[in-house]
Amino acid sequence: MSSARERAALVALLQSGRRPHHEYAEVVECAGSAVTVLEDELAGSGGQASLLPEDPTPHLDRARADIEAWRHDGIQLLTVLDDAYPENLRTVHDRPPIMFVSGSLTPDDARSIAIIGSRRASTTGLAVAAEIAGAVARGGYTVVSGLAAGIDTAAHEAALRARARTVAVIGTGLRHAYPRQNAALQRRIAAEGAVVSQFWPDAPPTRKSFPLRNAVMSGLALGTVVVEASFRSGARVQARFALAHGRPVFLWRTLLDEPWARELTRRPGVYVIDEAAQVMQALERLNDPDALRE
Repeated sequence: MSSARERAALVALLQSGRRPHHEYAEVVECAGSAVTVLEDELAGSGGQASLLPEDPTPHLDRARADIEAWRHDGIQLLTVLDDAYPENLRTVHDRPPIMFVSGSLTPDDARSIAIIGSRRASTTGLAVAAEIAGAVARGGYTVVSGLAAGIDTAAHEAALRARARTVAVIGTGLRHAYPRQNAALQRRIAAEGAVVSQFWPDAPPTRKSFPLRNAVMSGLALGTVVVEASFRSGARVQARFALAHGRPVFLWRTLLDEPWARELTRRPGVYVIDEAAQVMQALERLNDPDALRE
């Protein structure tokens, strides 16, 4: 676990806005210290070394105050320097430098599957999502989804009915509920599993935040199942992220009615499924070290 000073330094770096957030994950990990990076950046304000380096104390004090306010609201801060940072997410190139958590992540959440799809899902699609999520949960996997209306909601609710772990990855800060009708579901997932976000706790929903959320959801899970999704769906975006992360994508067979899904099946790592068991069988095979020697 990183020290309180290290966590404050990383928050201060992100609040400074000197670089895009995603760049700091690698910079800080390579340096092994957010404090060192903060001091170096303040010493080089304006792109050149300063004779009077800026004092980091005010930046650290502000960050500490924010961290304490988040803690008071039940929001945990995880950084890439923390041992508790999600194991799967740490391995992807676009990992966020910090994560905010309501509830608690566990080491067992590394064994997880994302189940996602359309907000305007059909009755059949909702039933399929619930069936897959229930089977995945009973198989000992954590169900990861995005807390959106439609398929995501069906997946989360099925996991909760199975009394299994579910993690919601949201596209706003944790002080918001989006969509509003899922506020009670968000609170329940936080109480029984975890709700996570890479965005500042007060951040509202934006057009850019949801694709970034999909990248994190892909990174957290061992694979992504898409139940229903149009060409414009965030689920299609996440399928592309998953393949870039080296994670398998599972398409429910009826998705092949969509041209984008048919095209995606030509790529390695994409599987067409008719039942939930196929997802778990494929993941067990892909993650079995003995299978590589056969």
